[in-house]
Amino acid sequence: MLHLVEIDRYNYLSVLDLSVSAEQKSFVASNQYSLAQAYAQPECVPLALYAENKPVGFAMYCLDEEDHQYWIYRLMIDQRYQGVGYGREAMHLLINRIRGMSDEEHDRIYISFEPANEIAKSLYEGLGFVPDGRVIYGEIVYVLKL
Repeated sequence: MLHLVEIDRYNYLSVLDLSVSAEQKSFVASNQYSLAQAYAQPECVPLALYAENKPVGFAMYCLDEEDHQYWIYRLMIDQRYQGVGYGREAMHLLINRIRGMSDEEHDRIYISFEPANEIAKSLYEGLGFVPDGRVIYGEIVYVLKL
């Protein structure tokens, strides 16, 4: 069973050791970059994804400072642990966490991804996300109404 764990001084190195395959590197920012972004943008919430006692992935969400909406900025599953459902399970955990904080003003979750990332597209559409018509920094934006 997957669970979300705050990143701290005791587990950040193991999070930095996680990576996607070479073919996927253009689809997601490195965990190093994401942790630096979270430091510079304190509204970001970086989380390790743990299966049992083992880190298997990374996620980050925020209530965006610019548009004041919830965004899932990152989701990555280490290449060694892909294909077993952790991505879908992580998304359910993130959606439920954000749903618990949502209100009438913040009743949507946005996510963006590279157009060539068919696996991400299938995952997000399977969870109810739909295109919102925007492309930001070359990434397609999808939205889920809570």
